[in-house]
Amino acid sequence: MPTFGHMREIVTTDHAALLALWLRTPGIQVRDEDAYAPFCAYLARNPGLSLLIEADGQPIACLMAGHDGRRGYLQHLLVDEAWRGRGLATRLLDEALRRLAVLGIHKSHVFVLRDAPDALAFWRGRGGWGERQDIEVFSTRAVGA
Repeated sequence: MPTFGHMREIVTTDHAALLALWLRTPGIQVRDEDAYAPFCAYLARNPGLSLLIEADGQPIACLMAGHDGRRGYLQHLLVDEAWRGRGLATRLLDEALRRLAVLGIHKSHVFVLRDAPDALAFWRGRGGWGERQDIEVFSTRAVGA
């Protein structure tokens, strides 16, 4: 039986294994910003905030977390399908929010794709999290990027 439950900070050498996890998980969109260089830059800008849980040395759950000095931003919170229902996402979320609070960040946002029913159900079931009805999200890419 595999051993699991070890939570630790994500490091740059986790990229390939996390990318594979993201690619096989329904409801996760992998974009250019998930490539190795932006991944490393994100970790450097937000040290100690992104977390994973391992089973037999392989990531089975993860959460990328960062902040802009005022608000926390959460991305790619997921648990590999075979490991769901064990509270792993909640463990990651609670720990990331605790670490953000230590930095003085007490409000966080997560953007959930409309076509990700499992993710929507997770966030709708979280106490203290509410769907915003007062804003729309607009995105752009830098010129030349």
